[in-house]
Amino acid sequence: MMRILLFLGTNLAVILVASITLRLLGVEGYLRGQGLNFNALLIFCFIVGMAGSMISLFISKWMAKRSTGTVVIETPGNATEKWLLDTVEELSREAGIKTPEVGIFPAQQSNAFATGWNRNDALVAVSAGLLNRMRPEEVRAVLAHEIGHVANGDMVTLALIQGVVNTFVMFFARAIAHLVDNFLRARNDGAGLGFMGYFAVVIVAEIVFGIIASAIVAWFSRFREYRADAAGAQLAGTSAMIGALSRLKAETEMPDQMPETLTAFAITTGQTRKIMERLFASHPPLDDRIRALKEAGYR
Repeated sequence: MMRILLFLGTNLAVILVASITLRLLGVEGYLRGQGLNFNALLIFCFIVGMAGSMISLFISKWMAKRSTGTVVIETPGNATEKWLLDTVEELSREAGIKTPEVGIFPAQQSNAFATGWNRNDALVAVSAGLLNRMRPEEVRAVLAHEIGHVANGDMVTLALIQGVVNTFVMFFARAIAHLVDNFLRARNDGAGLGFMGYFAVVIVAEIVFGIIASAIVAWFSRFREYRADAAGAQLAGTSAMIGALSRLKAETEMPDQMPETLTAFAITTGQTRKIMERLFASHPPLDDRIRALKEAGYR
């Protein structure tokens, strides 16, 4: 459950803060009046809901660097760092994008992530553990996978999907609060939820709908992992991509040091076995990803 809540990340926090602020300022009052104006409510929810997602997107690189301790390679300090920069530059050129920033974060687990607000202003980072234990061709495949995320515009698409989901979470939360308020008014001679009651119902409903809606976002996140694997196979070779995923599978028992808020951008979050974990997982099981690459027959 904690993974589900954290997956919503910054955008849900922005929604809650915005809801509290706008409610206290009385901005939502015009949406109620004698009845609920659904058109006005939908526009209001779209603006606030999309704002949360866009804020998360625009500060994604800053958040990633701070939360993972990623050190961006400005000038290579050794042969490994130079190889990383050269490899990312080569893969980016083949993918048709501007070379992202390249960084290393101090985690012993083999992992990597890509983030950024657009395909020409991104960050690709790998863990120190990945560099220490993977062969160069496997590291190159991991980098190709992350470049695939960037080239496919996954960060922007995920933010837009999250924004739409946020919109409907806010919309249905307020619609339910309005219905409950009307029901109580009819039963109690005009005494409805009141200020705090209405506010409490909205917040609780937003959390509940947010958890449910996160399954939709998680499904898209899993879908894009297959696409990024395919991009990695095309850029670095299928055998190297399968080798990298197999190596990651062998390390799934190690403690996961990736911040929960960045799991959707990592190359792996380990193996998920429980049904609920699979439903809300940001990544498909590694066995399924390896099988998909073998069946696709990339060279």
